[in-house]
Amino acid sequence: MKLSNLAYAAAAASLAAAPVAAQAAAPIERIAAPAAEENELSGLAGIGPAFIIVAIAAAGIAVLLLTDDDDDDNFVSV
Repeated sequence: MKLSNLAYAAAAASLAAAPVAAQAAAPIERIAAPAAEENELSGLAGIGPAFIIVAIAAAGIAVLLLTDDDDDDNFVSV
């Protein structure tokens, strides 16, 4: 019991100290990527929306097929 309380206290202290330790660290210099390398995937821009539409349609068809109730046991007498 006391060991678990000690573990909880250590976890709480480490969570509380993490932001302070991160602020004390030296700042990292960030360098932007050149604009020439930014548009390498521009040729695939038309495939993304089409893939999403096909995936949504396939999911809808799968749900329709899996939930279709082919209950032929209920006969209707005329």
